[in-house]
Amino acid sequence: MDTTTIVLLLAAIVAVSLAIIVFSQMREKARIERVRKMTAQEDAYHKARRLLTDIPAQYLTSDLNLLLLKRMEDACKELSALKSEQPVGQWLENTQQARKEVLEGNDRRPPAKIDSPEKANQIKELLQSLFKLIEAMHKAGRLDAANARKNLKYVLFLVHKTHADLHVFQARDFIRQKQIRKAIHAYHLASTEMGKSSDNPLAKKAVKSFRIRIKELEEMSAEGSMNAENHTRLDKAWDNFLQDDDAWKKKADYDD
Repeated sequence: MDTTTIVLLLAAIVAVSLAIIVFSQMREKARIERVRKMTAQEDAYHKARRLLTDIPAQYLTSDLNLLLLKRMEDACKELSALKSEQPVGQWLENTQQARKEVLEGNDRRPPAKIDSPEKANQIKELLQSLFKLIEAMHKAGRLDAANARKNLKYVLFLVHKTHADLHVFQARDFIRQKQIRKAIHAYHLASTEMGKSSDNPLAKKAVKSFRIRIKELEEMSAEGSMNAENHTRLDKAWDNFLQDDDAWKKKADYDD
């Protein structure tokens, strides 16, 4: 075998070896990218699901419920295309069933009270995550600009509502302890929080109700008496604040 043949043979071996190495690297790169995409979609599914289940039911409008379910559904479809080993079919079936319940008005999750600083901070963190999710969906083209703005604005309102909830429940405790001045201060703080969403009709209604409550407490404090029945009625109206706006509108105390 002459020198030229040997050189050509060695060159061919090197070329084949390089081709095998490049092919292996490409396969490994594709595998890593597939794993990365699957991990991202699994995280997206679980994050949206956690927001859907952990944010108080009364906070989530039908639009927000459907938005989270859409993100979950999109994640399931992408995982299915990536041939994920997760039970994606079951996830998708559950998500579509939940979506059907929301559309038919059969979502019956109970409301939750925000009655401790820890719970208020937890809900605030969840709402901040929801805010970022909506922004990400808009940037990715999953949500149009108009709906993104509307939902982002409402989530900010919910953050203010969360803090107001805490102040309201603190005020109730002060009333039970007959610490009226502290209760009045707590209602002032609640009013300030809701005032941050002054362009929201519900927030305006709430601010007005807090002012009326403060005035009533000041009068009761001066008279040395408490009307427990009235406070129970007003407390119920606040608890149903996000569930039934008509409950507020029908209360004579809140009318002009």
